[in-house]
Amino acid sequence: MSRPLIARIDTAALAHNLSVARAAAPNSKVLAVVKADAYGHGLLRAARALRAADGFAVLRLEEAMQLRSEGYSHPIVLLEGFFDPEELPEIARLRLRPVLHRTDQADIIARSRLSHRVDVLIKLNTGMNRLGINPKRLPETLAALRAAPHIGGITLMTHFASADEDDASVERQLANFQVATGHLGLPCSLANSAALLRHPPTHADWVRPGIMLYGASPFVEQTGEDIGLLPVMTLESKLISVQFVRKGEGVGYGARFVAERDMKIGIVACGYADGYPRHAGTGTPILVGGQLTRTLGRVSMDMLNVDLTAVPTAHVGSDVTLWGVGLPVEHVATACGTISYELLTALAPRVPVEESEG
Repeated sequence: MSRPLIARIDTAALAHNLSVARAAAPNSKVLAVVKADAYGHGLLRAARALRAADGFAVLRLEEAMQLRSEGYSHPIVLLEGFFDPEELPEIARLRLRPVLHRTDQADIIARSRLSHRVDVLIKLNTGMNRLGINPKRLPETLAALRAAPHIGGITLMTHFASADEDDASVERQLANFQVATGHLGLPCSLANSAALLRHPPTHADWVRPGIMLYGASPFVEQTGEDIGLLPVMTLESKLISVQFVRKGEGVGYGARFVAERDMKIGIVACGYADGYPRHAGTGTPILVGGQLTRTLGRVSMDMLNVDLTAVPTAHVGSDVTLWGVGLPVEHVATACGTISYELLTALAPRVPVEESEG
């Protein structure tokens, strides 16, 4: 019998969440962000469920090549552009759309001899100060690209630093973007999941939903369920042992949890080698037999400990939900001092995945 840990991926939930994004931005095209192996859900699995999107956004050329090899003819955006000029012929051949976030990238692609026309995106730094061309350099960048016969369509984009929590920051960045681009009449892409849901003026021609497609909220004060999303990944396991601990005894490595009373605890087949966060401390929410309880002590490589006080009938083989249906991943992430993105993308390759449609 195999180890009981499994990640269940609901592809119908992916399609539903895409429909939520469309409903929130009905006049925009949707560029579905499937980077990082579709946030840990499987690139090709997610792409099949999101086929109705108008395009896909990935990070690496290899991801785009996978999509093309599977027959996807959608526009595919490379979010960090090209990393080496030697990638450009393949980018052109596959008709990918690189994001140009440095002036030298624009100069290199403009000077290159390419056999196919390439559509590009120019990313402007409007205040996040991570990636992006200074808006003052936009005129010369556009001039260089427009002079190159192999450069096709040009889309302008930016990224918001605080769309999940700071309306004023979004307004400042949007104003900076509009000052630099409003007179150009070029298509634009600005909104990530948070801006898509809360800031309609940012919708523009293309929206770029990411985390919301996978059923998690971009907002710390809300879960995906609160905004009409369905969880896509449910991480499940079982109890593989039950222990009776006396008051004053420690549990797990370093005895980080000491029993306040005589108690029954369970051992779950899931640990940090599976992608569960090692820094999850006592009190992280978990479901045993559908009943909410808490983790205890340190997470081990292959196991973690749970309090069975609220689940007196729990036994070896009882079902456990680490996150997903019935237990929002946001609640687990908050308890761990992190965000849902990290938990989802950290799922380890050794965890079996089972796909379903609802």
